[in-house]
Amino acid sequence: MKLNLRPAEECTFDAVSLGEVMLRLDPGEGRIRTARSFRAWEGGGEYNVIRGLHKCFGMNTAVITAFADNEVGLLMKDFIEQGGVSTDLICWKKTDGIGRLCRNGLNFTERGFGIRGAKGCSDRANTAISQATPDDFDFDYIFKNKSDGGLGVRWLHTGGIYAALSEQACETVIAACKAAKKYGTIVSYDLNYRPSMWSAIGGQEKAQEVNKEIAKYVDVMIGNEEDFTACLGFEIEGNDKDLKQLNLDGYKKMINEAAKTYPNFKAVATTLREVKTATVNDWSAICWADGEIHKAKDYKGLEIMDRVGGGDSFASGLIYGLMTTEDASLAVNYGAAHGALAMTTPGDTTMASKKEVEAIMGGAGARVQR
Repeated sequence: MKLNLRPAEECTFDAVSLGEVMLRLDPGEGRIRTARSFRAWEGGGEYNVIRGLHKCFGMNTAVITAFADNEVGLLMKDFIEQGGVSTDLICWKKTDGIGRLCRNGLNFTERGFGIRGAKGCSDRANTAISQATPDDFDFDYIFKNKSDGGLGVRWLHTGGIYAALSEQACETVIAACKAAKKYGTIVSYDLNYRPSMWSAIGGQEKAQEVNKEIAKYVDVMIGNEEDFTACLGFEIEGNDKDLKQLNLDGYKKMINEAAKTYPNFKAVATTLREVKTATVNDWSAICWADGEIHKAKDYKGLEIMDRVGGGDSFASGLIYGLMTTEDASLAVNYGAAHGALAMTTPGDTTMASKKEVEAIMGGAGARVQR
């Protein structure tokens, strides 16, 4: 496949994300409702992808987001900097000290175990990034070539979690995607459907209206089975109502149909997850490109410590593979292996190395390494 990536010498950043970054509060092996202490992480559906692109794959990345200008915002900035992601594109919003003007988002997430599923409880209303508008970011400057006085970006990643935050967020995503396409930046978008988030701004009807508009500017569309159905209206033949059983033929038909509807798609990818228990899943992925479906290696009975961020790590591996090889078969295997490894450690973001990812792709086992 041919992506027509912008020349690296004309771009400050290999990739940037647009979206919310929250403070994740993790009760470890316990429950949110009974916790006496929490471990703090940073995380966000869009941000996790570009952090993985830097931390695991060594790419130069930045995050486009907004924080309330207070101590929690500075903590989030410090977390991001520890991950090696540039904070130069953060918009700082004035706040009044108690969150009436704006605030920073919190995400309480427990991991689940066995028959008890993972559970999330986000506290993200009235956040700085949900109030941000296209005027808060100079997208022309961000995406314009360095030789023309801009920063230059080769790849933009954003997604439906951010779009669902508010009407302003919907407008900002569309403006960013339009600007990216104007300057030749590749756009990837993870549908990442969350019914509870869309409910306040129009529900599934609004989700489809917004996502169908965004899809016009997307080169690489990412999402799972529920995402494509809820956000773009594609039905998956042969799947049961609760999506407990996977039907690969149904997935393939769905992705082919999506690619016909949106001819701008250069690749369409989705993870394949069959939940046995909270800690044991069957895991794989497929990627459509140039009219063909490429399936990743199957990870049967994958043991999971923390499933949050697995799909985001799939996306970063996929993007890395597409950017460096333009080989969809290799890229989907980078994504599946990276996602699998990311779910063996706590937190939203990857702790894996490129060497480990490639070893898993090559069939390496879990023997002690000395």
